[in-house]
Amino acid sequence: MDLSLLNSPVMYIFFMIRAYRAGKAIGMDVSKMRRTIISSATFTVLPSVGILLGVIALSGSLGTPLPWLRLSVIGALHYETQVAEGAAEAIGLSGLHLSEMTPEAFTTIALIMSFCIMWGMILSIILTKTYLKKLKKKPKNIENEESANVEGEVKAEPKKNGGFGNLAMTAMFVGLVSAYIGSYVGGFVSTGGLFTFKGSWLSIAVATIAALVMALFIWLSEKKKATWVESFSIAGSMIVAMGLSILLNTIVG
Repeated sequence: MDLSLLNSPVMYIFFMIRAYRAGKAIGMDVSKMRRTIISSATFTVLPSVGILLGVIALSGSLGTPLPWLRLSVIGALHYETQVAEGAAEAIGLSGLHLSEMTPEAFTTIALIMSFCIMWGMILSIILTKTYLKKLKKKPKNIENEESANVEGEVKAEPKKNGGFGNLAMTAMFVGLVSAYIGSYVGGFVSTGGLFTFKGSWLSIAVATIAALVMALFIWLSEKKKATWVESFSIAGSMIVAMGLSILLNTIVG
């Protein structure tokens, strides 16, 4: 039997239909099943849009195989583009431009991209066990609330901070965004000399546009109860910002 028949779209559709009918047979809510199907499809497709945009952005100077390998296996969009650009400038190129690319430059950029990303795997082997214990540990305010309930005391409900996991993710996100915004502002303010304001303002404009679009998605989700837009927020803000960056660069440049 041809293996392509077993991997054909017909087989996927068959099992999807069987699963849907089985869900109805055991009394599952049809509306919830439909929402699950839609959300699963969007969470499968939309995150890959950002990866595809990164591959397109890097393929113009590094070709397709390397960016595709990096972004589809272990890389991250914000990391790969930033490190590749930094590596190119460090070896004397003006940026990721195909006209300046040499075999030596390509090898150096690929090596730096691969060497820097591997520390996540190495540190995970060493620190993951300790990190998971911290994530599973209950915050003190929740422990105090539970002990109060056991003792029968009545206390004001403490403000929950979400524990170490939420704090760590928030801190890393704020630090990452601050680093990028700082580099954009510094490049604009200090290019050509201190406080000359002769650098490119395009990066600041694009970051601002992306932030405003993301804010719009959050507003629609929280204020207008359009929770379905959450699935489109990251990819949508990226696509809008990148599209307008091309338009702005065409107008100004």
